[in-house]
Amino acid sequence: MSQQAQKFQQQLIDNLHTSVLLFDEELKLVYANPAAEVLLAMSLRHLLGKRVFELVQCEQDDSRSKLREVIESRNSYTEREITIRTHHHLLTVDCTVMTISESGQHSLMMELQQVDRQVRVSHEEQLISQQQASQELLRGLAHEIKNPLGGLRGAAQLLEMELGDAELKEYTGVIINEADRLCNLVDRMLGPSKLPHLAELNIHEVLERVRQLVRAESGDQLNIVRDYDPSIPLLKGDSDQLIQAFLNIARNAARALDNHGEITLRSRILRQFTLGSQRHRLVAKIEISDNGPGIPHAIRETLFLPMISASDGGMGLGLSIAQSLIARFHGLIECDSEPGKTTFTIYLPVEND
Repeated sequence: MSQQAQKFQQQLIDNLHTSVLLFDEELKLVYANPAAEVLLAMSLRHLLGKRVFELVQCEQDDSRSKLREVIESRNSYTEREITIRTHHHLLTVDCTVMTISESGQHSLMMELQQVDRQVRVSHEEQLISQQQASQELLRGLAHEIKNPLGGLRGAAQLLEMELGDAELKEYTGVIINEADRLCNLVDRMLGPSKLPHLAELNIHEVLERVRQLVRAESGDQLNIVRDYDPSIPLLKGDSDQLIQAFLNIARNAARALDNHGEITLRSRILRQFTLGSQRHRLVAKIEISDNGPGIPHAIRETLFLPMISASDGGMGLGLSIAQSLIARFHGLIECDSEPGKTTFTIYLPVEND
């Protein structure tokens, strides 16, 4: 190959958005393109000479063993959406490994394409779609339930007026009270019916109110840690509805801890952040974390649907209502859970109209 062709190939690889890593026969890095430097957050000078598993560590056991087997056997291999740990953080990538042989020497080329953003956007759109679908389902269900309940209640009232025996009126009273109870349950499933009253508010005042309420309910056995970002500007929202949304999550955390453990309230500001398909200049990121046992894996994907609960005796309405309330302000709630740490992350656009 001519020197000009080699130079042209080098320019092509250097300008790729995909990260390319080249390792020698001892699996030591000999080249990384600029995209790889950005992905691994290290300069080429610091990357050179490091072994492959120093730079790329798979979090999943099956991916880790498969990647090690492929690298050692020098076979080609591609796997989608694997989680790797770099020197600084966790990344979700598509990984391709292939062997390059030239003049009797065997090199290993690894291609990494970060897909965190695509995966996150897809997950957010799924949550938004799930929330909208559940609200439509609940509205239809409420209509179908409340109409016959209204007729049942009215008939019981008419019957009560015709009855002269006080003991018989006790039974009509039971019918009326149970009809009212079912109507209230349906209303709770739908969440607050009043429109939000938008006003500028300090999100930390909302969090402090939530902290005080949880502390009053749980006592001194529960440790609540505050980690606030004072640079978050005022945002438009309804203080009462935001308090209810955050309180539903914080109460769940306290219940999971049985009021013995630690809850962390954390706030940060994100710039040029995308929620679903919409990009926002500023977004307030609120995290409510606990060090409890974690959420069962079986319900993590349906956690924000009504009647889904991780606790015994829970009605499963708190998170559904919280998601619905946050959606009113064009925000979103996400959950990440493992044994020993569960984090609910609430995203709220600051420039909310």
